Amino acid sequence: MREYWNSFASLLGVLAFCQSFLQLIFPPQLRFLCLKFFNRIFHLFSSYCYFDITEIDGVNTNELYNAVQLYLSSFVSINGSRLSLTRALNSSAITFGLSNNDCIVDTFSGVTVLWEHVVIQRQSQTFSWRPLPEEKKGFTLRIKKKNKSLILDSYLDYIMERSNEIRRKNQDRLLYTNSRGGSLDSRGHPWESVPFKHPSTFDTLAMHPQKKQEIMDDLEDFANGQSFYQKTGRAWKRGYLLYGPPGTGKSSMIAAMANYLSYDIYDLELTEVHNNSELRKLLMKTSSKSIIVIEDIDCSVNLTNRKKNNKRNYCDPELRCGSGSACGGEDGGNSITLSGLLNFTDGLWSCCGSERIFVFTTNHIEKLDPALLRSGRMDMHIYMSYCSYHALKILLKNYLGYEESDLDYHVLKELSDVVDKAEMTPADISEVLIKNRNYKQKAVTELLEAMKTRADRNFKCGSLRDKISDEEEQEKRALETPNEGSEFEEPCKEGENKEKMKS
Repeated sequence: MREYWNSFASLLGVLAFCQSFLQLIFPPQLRFLCLKFFNRIFHLFSSYCYFDITEIDGVNTNELYNAVQLYLSSFVSINGSRLSLTRALNSSAITFGLSNNDCIVDTFSGVTVLWEHVVIQRQSQTFSWRPLPEEKKGFTLRIKKKNKSLILDSYLDYIMERSNEIRRKNQDRLLYTNSRGGSLDSRGHPWESVPFKHPSTFDTLAMHPQKKQEIMDDLEDFANGQSFYQKTGRAWKRGYLLYGPPGTGKSSMIAAMANYLSYDIYDLELTEVHNNSELRKLLMKTSSKSIIVIEDIDCSVNLTNRKKNNKRNYCDPELRCGSGSACGGEDGGNSITLSGLLNFTDGLWSCCGSERIFVFTTNHIEKLDPALLRSGRMDMHIYMSYCSYHALKILLKNYLGYEESDLDYHVLKELSDVVDKAEMTPADISEVLIKNRNYKQKAVTELLEAMKTRADRNFKCGSLRDKISDEEEQEKRALETPNEGSEFEEPCKEGENKEKMKS
């Protein structure tokens, strides 16, 4: 037994001697070079190539790593066997991800690639003002060498685009407003934001289904029209004018548009903007894929129809400077001009971003200057009318859960006969239904009585309008041009005549 242990000890001594001899002949640097050489030979004859995407690039976060992580999360929940779950700040969805050192296969344009999520412990760090994470994370992409150009030229760009879409859909939408008096927040931004939680959708919007479908198709064409706008040399933007009586759902329409496209909303308060320069700066600080809204534009500043202001001189400060007290606003007055707003929506500065929608709302379209309404600025004019029979059926379904088949035929007939004569807005009808939502039959009865009362009052007051008017006539009046000369010619002539009479 002792001889056995002696032999074993001798063997260990020989191995230790050989190891020391090899370390003496092959120092660590030489061994590293040999290992690197054999690796290169292996990769030379291998049909694959590898790309490492680390989480940290120096001291900065690698955006490509985050993009890959989001992109893989879109299908890893289906194909992955071991997953990690996360939920980001301001996000309404749970994100699936690859677990440590797990792999997943993806296909792009018929090419198969392999992704591996590599996580290793970082070595102990020395003192640093910005310590790195304890784990070193990254993705390794394995592809065939013959597909290298396709992957580098198209696949990574595709990943970036898809990750941006996923991030926008997962993140809660925001509602922005410009800061009071043009002040900046702690980050130097002129916009303040809150989460946008408005539940309005096109399904719940009280409007004729055909008209809603036209708007949805137009929005869809715009959102998918990047190549079209580039090919035609147009800025990737679109304008919508919502007009009609108060309470007809203009704000709900804007919310439905934002929810349909998953866009943020910038609610621009013109009375807080001092001049055209500040207006341009606000535009520059808006993001792509957003809706810029100016509500009740006829009430914001003096942007009314110039052709109706025929008793005012062109030198009038209010025409040149808006509704403020003085140009330049020494006292902080508003000096936005009509020209500044036109350039904001359709000038060179409107092209500083992409995929943006401008929405103006007004209760009196005839008060707006025709220059604001032309195509290229307000491309689509949407008349928000009084409640029609089709809109009424949507409201009954929203508030009472009634389908058309749930109501008595005679009740439906009475409702369809009186709804147009009553000229009630969706807001008026909603109030009646909300008040009696727990007593459905009573709600329908009271609604019918309210409609009949309103219709009788309209008839007695002589306010029952002709069906031929409404939308086309109202817009025609707003867009028609006078036959006389320049809009400022008459006031100037009147001024000259007064001076001659005085002399």
